[in-house]
Amino acid sequence: MATFTKNHLSGSTDGKGIKVVQTATAGTTIHTGPTNTAHFHEVWLYAVNSSTSSVKLTIEWGEATAPDGNIEFTVPAESGLYLVVPGLVLQGNATALVVKAFAATANVVIIHGFVNEIA
Repeated sequence: MATFTKNHLSGSTDGKGIKVVQTATAGTTIHTGPTNTAHFHEVWLYAVNSSTSSVKLTIEWGEATAPDGNIEFTVPAESGLYLVVPGLVLQGNATALVVKAFAATANVVIIHGFVNEIA
């Protein structure tokens, strides 16, 4: 039977939000997936924008190759958390897949979220 363990994003310190510093690829590291091929990470990401203007956010999902691994979302200004990644799954890989993010404006988008580790 599979086991589920809820955990914070690997790019987070103690579960706090991750500030998106980068404005181009390769982005700020949000989460690194497992290296055991029998394990999966269900990733949930929410974005908040502290700027007074909307900001385009790009999530590099497991790779930085556009458009194959990119998820784009324009985060509205100063209006709460927005679901950006709704529980998409990363499978373990000998070379861990990495989720990164960059935004059109540095230091105004914060990523919050969690991972359900499935083994």
